[in-house]
Amino acid sequence: MGQECLRLLIDDATCSRVVVITRRPLTSQQNALKVEEHVLDFSQLASCGAFFDVDQVICALGTTLRKTPELDVYRSIDFGFPVTAARLAKEHGARHYLIVSAVGANSRSRLFYNRTKGEVEDALKAMNFRSLTIAQPSVLIGERAEPRLSEKIAWKLAFLTPPKYRPVHASSVAHALVHFSKIDEPGLRVIPNREIERLGQLA
Repeated sequence: MGQECLRLLIDDATCSRVVVITRRPLTSQQNALKVEEHVLDFSQLASCGAFFDVDQVICALGTTLRKTPELDVYRSIDFGFPVTAARLAKEHGARHYLIVSAVGANSRSRLFYNRTKGEVEDALKAMNFRSLTIAQPSVLIGERAEPRLSEKIAWKLAFLTPPKYRPVHASSVAHALVHFSKIDEPGLRVIPNREIERLGQLA
């Protein structure tokens, strides 16, 4: 998803500079003239405030419980890093923070995944950004090189699933985030799964 956001921003003539903070080096196709790349260990993120001297931040960072079963490590990735990035962005004058959350995000949920996503949303709302955009997709399809069996099954059964929970392409989430970054209206904006799907179809 982050790669698709980058592609869209590189192709967007209204975007003059893209700062990419990544754990792995970009490919030559991604490293355009207006891209400023910083490869780092995200545990050192708090000391990299200068990288956040930007107008807007799109955060597509996250993991899964299957990939990161240790709950403390999972929380450091899904809560700690996005909130740290937001704090640094706010300190350096960013006006708009856009993030990928999840359908069902709720800080009072009994489910660890949903509760963590909800706690991230609550923390970001408390920072009072000029603009805060939160995308809440359902199951993501196509964001990994090796799709999981559960995702393939979810996609096959999508026609039986209510729109709120229907699987959605990761590229559709990227299109939604870039779309609302260009609109850049003040206030809180939550993009539900159905809207993400619609914007993806229009792209």
